[in-house]
Amino acid sequence: MTDFDPEKFEDKYVHYFPELQRAYKNAFEAMSERYDSELIHAIDQQILNESEPFYDDGSFRIELPDEPADRVTATVVDEGKLSAVLDAYVEELRAQLRTVFGLTDAE
Repeated sequence: MTDFDPEKFEDKYVHYFPELQRAYKNAFEAMSERYDSELIHAIDQQILNESEPFYDDGSFRIELPDEPADRVTATVVDEGKLSAVLDAYVEELRAQLRTVFGLTDAE
């Protein structure tokens, strides 16, 4: 497990690139088990590929690109379903980041 330093996370791609890859991969795999894999793949490749993880005030947040629903062109999906699955995916990703970096919800 990697020792997490919030200040180093500001330059995350230099200090924590393998950990970020692992968290995104773990989230993808977990979501693929629960939801339609075609939709999860579309979200991964067309929305989350442009997302940016941040750590502030003791928790992770994921900044998504503008108009994420407009980016999904690889599959046909109702906007309500897309929004719900995307929200679940972001929460799973946040949980995976906490796990990979050994942080608990209380921190």
